[in-house]
Amino acid sequence: MKHACRFAVLLAALLLAAGASAADPADVEKFVKARIDIGEMMTNYFKGGERFGEGQRPSPEQMREMGKDINAKLSTVLSKYDLTVEDYRKRSPEVFADEAAVKRYLNEHPDLKQRYEALPLDRMGRGGSTGRGY
Repeated sequence: MKHACRFAVLLAALLLAAGASAADPADVEKFVKARIDIGEMMTNYFKGGERFGEGQRPSPEQMREMGKDINAKLSTVLSKYDLTVEDYRKRSPEVFADEAAVKRYLNEHPDLKQRYEALPLDRMGRGGSTGRGY
């Protein structure tokens, strides 16, 4: 009897821990949609590489201005999801860590899955990248 009680307590603790780490489906939806919008916005922002001329690197001042512009655009995109840039950067790793929930959501929404899979892997924090994880 004593062992059965210990087993039950251990099982309950494991189930609670597993449940606590699973991403909330509403968060998965919000963060997947936000990542798609951000990825498409960033792709369009840098489309053609014509901002500074062929092969030219931006100056430090241009880089600062670009950073401000990108953060403003990110803020606008994320506001649709009641998120700030800071909230998104802080919480997205935990939401996207639940790969099963993300895959399940994308499989239920083929139109979003197609857009998600079209995002550049190296810029979106997928595919083992050490990028910013937008």
